[in-house]
Amino acid sequence: MEVFGSSGTRGVVNETVTPEFLLRVATAAGTVWRADRVAVGRDTRKTGRMLADAAASGLASVGADVDRLGVVPTPGLQAYAESEGVPALMITASHNPPEFNGMKLFGADGVELSVGELERVEETLLAERTETVPWHATGDARRVEGARRRYTEALHAAVDGERIADADLTVAVDPGHGAGALTNPEFFRELGCRVVTVNAQPDGHFPGRDPEPIPENLGDLGRLVAATDADLGVAHDGDADRAIFYDERGEYIEGDATFAALAAAELEAGDTTVSAVNVSQRLVDVVEAAGASLELTPIGSTNIISRIRELRAEGASVPVAGEGNGGVFFPNYRLARDGAYIAARFLELIADRPASEVVAPYDDYYNVRRNIEYDGDAERRAMLSAAEARAADADAELNATDGYRLDYGDAWVLARPSGTEPLVRIYAEARDQRRAAKLADGMAERLEDAKTGV
Repeated sequence: MEVFGSSGTRGVVNETVTPEFLLRVATAAGTVWRADRVAVGRDTRKTGRMLADAAASGLASVGADVDRLGVVPTPGLQAYAESEGVPALMITASHNPPEFNGMKLFGADGVELSVGELERVEETLLAERTETVPWHATGDARRVEGARRRYTEALHAAVDGERIADADLTVAVDPGHGAGALTNPEFFRELGCRVVTVNAQPDGHFPGRDPEPIPENLGDLGRLVAATDADLGVAHDGDADRAIFYDERGEYIEGDATFAALAAAELEAGDTTVSAVNVSQRLVDVVEAAGASLELTPIGSTNIISRIRELRAEGASVPVAGEGNGGVFFPNYRLARDGAYIAARFLELIADRPASEVVAPYDDYYNVRRNIEYDGDAERRAMLSAAEARAADADAELNATDGYRLDYGDAWVLARPSGTEPLVRIYAEARDQRRAAKLADGMAERLEDAKTGV
């Protein structure tokens, strides 16, 4: 797809993402949906209101009334769409830097559109087959109050609040100035936790840290956990559909270890879980121990959701799925990534023992990541050709589901183009940190040489 990447469409505002562009995308989506009403939400980004206005105009032009929810976490918008039975559009760039923004699309069931549905929207957009209506049939807009509260009330009903409250936990929360700042600290308080916060003021300039919840951006959270004797640190991205954790010592927990711990608590013999091609061996070990099955997809929530839907339609049990970036699905609750729900489920796990003990069985792997920027299609093609050549030379098992993953038995490395940024991402994992770094650096060197030669 040209317009939609691994999770919606996004880019730098007024460069690749303009009000006119998102108006056209929204008009195409509205044409495909043919819905009487569509919900629109946004995260806290400086450009969010401007782009939400443009999207709402596009929807109104095809005759849809627009429910304006204002700033709301993406899972909150999804919950609203499901409860109201209306499709929805979220203005967000998730974890990307402040200058980025974009759009995610959801069906009337509150679930991200499948790859096939996104292709229909994209074809309508690119072929300019949008169907605007006469002036007297254009849609109206109304502001919806209380959507955030409805969302947190539904969260309460879905978790074991009594178990969490009885544990008398202290939680340090870093919403990263994003949409979760308006919901999640209070949600954890209402679960009976003592809550301390950092970067909890909604601010689209993201002054305290960039939206991506990675260790380089989360030093303040680790220090807050240590200073307040918190039992857990919780960090979210800009639209709060992911959760990353720090343990009671103020140490970062790898997202893959969190996913493995949550999966181990859910999976039973005969179940299936779904993850992406950059899956950690931690999850593979959990799946094998449970007697479950693992399905791999290209990276991105859209691909994972599509496969979960297919498996459930075939009668498979898929109680947990996701990626090691903090985006975990619990399909029996809702087919959506939900940072607050993920965190609450992890709080249930640490009610009886410290977070460090919960993830201890899954902390004997090391992960290394590298990002290599490219400028234009020629550099991108050259780097991917270099990755393919390295795969051909390597004494490793190749998986080309999404990019090039080389599995050496004791370690693996993956090179793939980002679906949201002009980057080729390199992932490596091994039980020895030097081994992981050597694999990542070796791949990065080949790609950098190829880019330089363009």
